[in-house]
Amino acid sequence: MTLCRERLSDAAVKDAFILTYDRMLRYAGAWHMERRLLFPSYVFLESSHEETLFRKIQECNCIAGQKNQLDKVGYEEERFLKRLCGEGRHLKMSRGIIRKGTTKITEGPLKGMENRIRRIDRHKRLARVETALRPDGHFILAGLEITEKIV
Repeated sequence: MTLCRERLSDAAVKDAFILTYDRMLRYAGAWHMERRLLFPSYVFLESSHEETLFRKIQECNCIAGQKNQLDKVGYEEERFLKRLCGEGRHLKMSRGIIRKGTTKITEGPLKGMENRIRRIDRHKRLARVETALRPDGHFILAGLEITEKIV
């Protein structure tokens, strides 16, 4: 990310950033909130001039070898990620309950997105969320604490 900011001009890149999420980990006898990368090894480049960005990336020796791995984020995918992560580009922890086998998110960015949750690991306090934006069935991990289960 720093390399992109240093080597690419302001005309080509408005911003370079990564997306993160909160998750809970238990160690030393207590639960701790930690920040993890939402997409490990991904750097997002925001630009108003797409052609200039691709030209500058090709000119830059440090990134040129990675051109096979460049991928444009579509409008729907961008909206989805902005809704989840917000302006801070960070996916905060969500909380919810399970009532008669149905998950209901009570607070956090996953509220209203219950239909996208494919798996909940209550012990690790994680949810596997389907993005449904790519044909390969791409998933992301999101912090989710289930505070109550009503049978």
